[in-house]
Amino acid sequence: METKYNIVKQAIMSKILDGTFRPHQKIYSESELMKQFEVSRHTVRVAIGELVTQGWLYREQGAGTFCVDRSIDEVSTNVSNQKNIAIITTSISDYIFPSIIRGAESYLSQYGYHVSLFSTNNNHDSEQRALKKILTQRFDGVIIEPTKSALFNPNINYYLNLERQNIPYIMINAFYDELDPLSITMDDEKGGYVQTEHLIELGHTNIIGFFKTDDIQGNKRMKGFLKAHREHGITFDPNNIVTYCSEEKATKPVEILRDKLTIDGDVPTAIVCYNDELAIRLLDVIREKNLQVPEDISIVGFDDSFMANVTEVKLTTIQHPKSKMGESAAKMILDIIKVVTSSHKKARDTGASSVIDPELIIRDSTKQYL
Repeated sequence: METKYNIVKQAIMSKILDGTFRPHQKIYSESELMKQFEVSRHTVRVAIGELVTQGWLYREQGAGTFCVDRSIDEVSTNVSNQKNIAIITTSISDYIFPSIIRGAESYLSQYGYHVSLFSTNNNHDSEQRALKKILTQRFDGVIIEPTKSALFNPNINYYLNLERQNIPYIMINAFYDELDPLSITMDDEKGGYVQTEHLIELGHTNIIGFFKTDDIQGNKRMKGFLKAHREHGITFDPNNIVTYCSEEKATKPVEILRDKLTIDGDVPTAIVCYNDELAIRLLDVIREKNLQVPEDISIVGFDDSFMANVTEVKLTTIQHPKSKMGESAAKMILDIIKVVTSSHKKARDTGASSVIDPELIIRDSTKQYL
């Protein structure tokens, strides 16, 4: 069981890390902390004492307890050894992420940087824990894949604290729009358009699209899906747009496609998938219904992951740069660090975002609709 003084201590540290307490700002009084946590004065004093000893707080006689400007201390300790980069992704070992990470690590290691990996599992609490560690340990730069980028992020203050401390960070695959960060992303809207246009050009008009909409990529790909229908004059059924969140990705799309393929007379002839991972799941449903790809139904993935080639039907899909994106992110963050270190410019004012043009890889999962 966690001790009472440590609960108080961790709460104060969290307020420092999320920017609630700024450098040289007075923190809550002992009486306020006693009331807030329902603990004794002794417990509060032990918590504050440890934070003073560890360099988080300082006392001024008769004035109170204040937040230390840790950025000043860290500058002196990091000058001779600025060789640490953090990478935060929603996954480390699954899907396209190992390739992205390898690309970044390979480039960074050439310049003597150590890489620390953090996985959020697409969970905001896990993202917050990673950001706290990064702010505590003072990394030279951070490469981040956002968590549920289409939703409000409760960790915005931690990113703003990175900016206040002028710790460079960039985002990959997506970004938090409210932060307007430097980023390397795919043109996901165009990707969704290209997926759909390919099927329309093959003669398909009854196309169902599956999009994960708690990530901004899914919203943009859905926009491209709709745009392709409009520009080609194809009327689409609103029921052919299926949205789902991360927690539903293994269940909802499968259930809906199973229902769609059971209905007589109005079975879709083609499917646009949010990514290859989903396409593989839906292939199982198609087999279950004794249908063939692409003879009975065409399907297009996204990302050109290793999954695109592991089934008996090789997936038509949108190419994702994966390893190259990781390498580009590593180069971008080192370029920003170099400028910030030499000129003391603000990190967010250095460099420019990059958007990668999608490319369709045509394989065996799509064919002309007769």
